[in-house]
Amino acid sequence: MINKLQKFFNQYLSEDVKEDIPLERRLQMANAALMVEMLHADEQVTTDEENKIRQLLKRRFHLDESEIESLIDLAHDEKHAATDYYAFTSLINTHYTQQQKIDLVEDLWRLAYSDDSLDKYEEHLVRRLAELLHVPHNDFIRTKHKAQQD
Repeated sequence: MINKLQKFFNQYLSEDVKEDIPLERRLQMANAALMVEMLHADEQVTTDEENKIRQLLKRRFHLDESEIESLIDLAHDEKHAATDYYAFTSLINTHYTQQQKIDLVEDLWRLAYSDDSLDKYEEHLVRRLAELLHVPHNDFIRTKHKAQQD
């Protein structure tokens, strides 16, 4: 059985869809997919978190309402499924500048803090993704403090 995240990857991010979906859009979808995973890191999704992810996706990636809702629905369906983040992070690493990756980590922190508490699983996921994105530890900490102050 193919899980929905793999189907999502194949539909939006794989090299097979290179001509069908522009690279910029595939990168936006990869970012959004990581943010959706962040939403479920602590297995408790609050209204504040759902509002924050919509705000971040809309502001940062200019996704339309149907794409945002599709990603959120995907996250709800797949919250217990194992995820291979490499497919998303490798695409981002190949095409993003260091600053763009740092900005993504900052958004992940904002999402983690959107319910006014930081769960150990949320912190672990941001740390893991920052490592996969090759974001230096000092930027990891700086973005954490910045997000706490927002």
